[in-house]
Amino acid sequence: MPIMFTRKRELLRRLFSRADAQPLTAGALSFCCNICGADNCALARKIGRESGRCHICGANVRFRSLAAVLTQSLCGKIKILTAMESRPDLCGTGMSDHECYAGRLAEKFNYTNTYFHRKPLLDVTNLSDQWVNSSDFIISSDVFEHIAPPVQPAFDNLYRMLKPGGVVVFSVPFSLDNDTREHFPHLFNYTTSENAGNWTLQNVRRDGMIEEFDNLVFHGGPGTTLEMRLFSLAALKKHFASAGFSEFHVHSEPEFEYGIFWPEPWSITISAIRAA
Repeated sequence: MPIMFTRKRELLRRLFSRADAQPLTAGALSFCCNICGADNCALARKIGRESGRCHICGANVRFRSLAAVLTQSLCGKIKILTAMESRPDLCGTGMSDHECYAGRLAEKFNYTNTYFHRKPLLDVTNLSDQWVNSSDFIISSDVFEHIAPPVQPAFDNLYRMLKPGGVVVFSVPFSLDNDTREHFPHLFNYTTSENAGNWTLQNVRRDGMIEEFDNLVFHGGPGTTLEMRLFSLAALKKHFASAGFSEFHVHSEPEFEYGIFWPEPWSITISAIRAA
């Protein structure tokens, strides 16, 4: 399936030109949080991927989009998690999902949130047999940019984890460049260290060459989760196709009712389906 991708600026320009969109052009967007069901109002200009948070559960646009794509994929339409019927017949796996939606998913589905550093453990680069063909859905939000290279085996294992017909709901920061920017393409035996607030990475390559990098990018604060790459959208499509996924969709369509829209056409939620 071709990528369904809308240039958001043009879409918003057309939308804002309509008479019935006047409240949004005036700056206020009223919406219902599709995770907890709370009514919200926010300034449209302040809504972005990591902002526009629900005043009750704290869900930002990324989290609301993940939940929207998931329920639409499983149920045929977007549903509010707290109000939807339970589906214990559907097995799901999260990858360090945020607590604002992980707990609600556990209430509605046969869902397990996993971690790389504590139980329940999941190493998507070295998949144990218990995870193979285990999931009707997987949520992986801003995880794969932290996986040490090569990253393709992790995409292959996403496919292996899914049951036939299963869906992965996926997000990473991505650009519209032609290629992914690997920060440490020869990473092998490495350590990070800090000196007077400056973090560096020392790497011994497989060929024995020693490398050192500075200006490291961490997510979650310095010294925590190191960014290994900035994906490109084109590369993501190739990764999913190489793993065997039959469908790939970039969910750039706005869902204003739930406070979901993307001012810029990058780092948007993706879904990919394993053929039945």
